[in-house]
Amino acid sequence: MPMIDKTKPVLVTGATGYVAGWLVKLLLEDGLTVNAAVRDPNNQKKIQHLVDIANASSGTIRFFKSDLLEDGSYAEAMEGCELVYHTASPFSTSVEDPVKQLIEPAVNGTRNVLEQANRTEAVKRVVLTSSCAAIYGDNADVHRAPNGILTEEVWNTSSTSTHQPYSYSKVSAEKEAWKIAGEQSRWDLVVINPSFVMGPSMNPKQTTSESFQLVKQLGDGTLKSGVPRMGIGVVDVREVAFAHMKAGFLPEAEGRHILSGHNSSFYGLAQALLPTFGDRYPIPKRALPKSLVWLLGPMINKALTRKTVSLNVDVAFKADNTKSREKLGVEYRPLEESMRDMFQQMIDEGLL
Repeated sequence: MPMIDKTKPVLVTGATGYVAGWLVKLLLEDGLTVNAAVRDPNNQKKIQHLVDIANASSGTIRFFKSDLLEDGSYAEAMEGCELVYHTASPFSTSVEDPVKQLIEPAVNGTRNVLEQANRTEAVKRVVLTSSCAAIYGDNADVHRAPNGILTEEVWNTSSTSTHQPYSYSKVSAEKEAWKIAGEQSRWDLVVINPSFVMGPSMNPKQTTSESFQLVKQLGDGTLKSGVPRMGIGVVDVREVAFAHMKAGFLPEAEGRHILSGHNSSFYGLAQALLPTFGDRYPIPKRALPKSLVWLLGPMINKALTRKTVSLNVDVAFKADNTKSREKLGVEYRPLEESMRDMFQQMIDEGLL
């Protein structure tokens, strides 16, 4: 149960990321010094929003060039930090070689950061951004979970390098983190497991988040004929950042935390947008029948294999977020608010 000294710098890996942007904002507004580890500190487009936040707050930001897959690459950035947030992670659903592009980078990147924590005397706590994908692979898994609901006790055992490889990369990386943490006693590990993250970005023009691709398709006509009732959990990015903040500084924080505000579906996301934007944008109004998605899915998106469709479409997602509410004090905003804020931002930025 470490007490973190707020006069010491805090490391955030992948600091230009979607969740990390909001986390950095909270840390800077709290007056902390943030060591921001990024791939390219000279890429103004990627870091300017963080500089602007720092200038408007009482905290300080320092940028460090770091590569997830380069051994020793976080040594300088981690120097003197008692608290490390490891948010950096490869995320893409369109990959040619899942082992090389997703699984190995996720595991090796996690190992790289945590072995640096082992070598850095100052470190007392590491907060890892994992995912609900480390808890389940397909919605069918939810129904096999105790009482048909996902909790922090459940682990994803259904994903492999060929089926749901992204989820397999998340569970492999988190297991590696727990293994490394368990082999030492100087620092402790706290894990955040968000479901599908939605909400506005700190840097909308530069975002590579899959969430933005999906919401764009909900608004640009790509999906106007309909979307599947594919069950997903949804959480606002601002709540995920808040949970990270709490997980870092609450001495008693421990273990995994499901971060998921709503048991929803792709169809549910579209429904959340209709009241505000349905008259101006071609937002899908109907749910596609499973048989049609099964037939056409693989042609539309390689990730939509027939097995994936069978195990996820018209199958509900259910997760228990009690621990995040009771232990970290997370309060979940309405789904409509997250979707509205995100969609409106995309309109304002000329992305829709």
